[in-house]
Amino acid sequence: MKRPGLSFSHFGLYVRDLPRMEDFYARQLEFTVTDRGRLDTPGGTVELVFLSRDPDEHHQIVLATGRPADGGFNPINQISLKADSLTTLRRMRSRLAAAGATEVLPVTHGNAVSVYLRDPEGNRLELYVDLPWYVTQPLRVPVDLDLDDQALMAHLEDHARTLPGFRPRAQWRAEMAQRMGLA
Repeated sequence: MKRPGLSFSHFGLYVRDLPRMEDFYARQLEFTVTDRGRLDTPGGTVELVFLSRDPDEHHQIVLATGRPADGGFNPINQISLKADSLTTLRRMRSRLAAAGATEVLPVTHGNAVSVYLRDPEGNRLELYVDLPWYVTQPLRVPVDLDLDDQALMAHLEDHARTLPGFRPRAQWRAEMAQRMGLA
């Protein structure tokens, strides 16, 4: 069930060092380069690299040259990628830490388990797995991802049950569908 009309597809990111960023997203996050090329724009020629992890999407990320070296404040709060399991989340955390990713921080938001880190140009990434319940947001508490799945899930649920708004994700989803006029 989705709201009709629009759905999220992809985003573009201006970068300083296109080869380095392409390598990070392709090698470390396992995106596939689907296309690349140059495009003449009113602001000058831009080099583009299109990347995807989904064969139904030509690109989910497009990297474009042109990010100023002295850009100051980075307006990107975070780029979030949903993992399919705790195993994948742990594997990616280990892989990215070994590759030199900075600010690698596993946390729980009560309704998800996340690993935050920085890409080579300092953009914050979030890799996450949804949990089967909801709690009121915002919330961020460090978590030990080295616990086995059973111990981790028991710890996360025990903690979540003490938080405002705790309820099954299915109940929260039904409430959101109602608010969005989809129920």
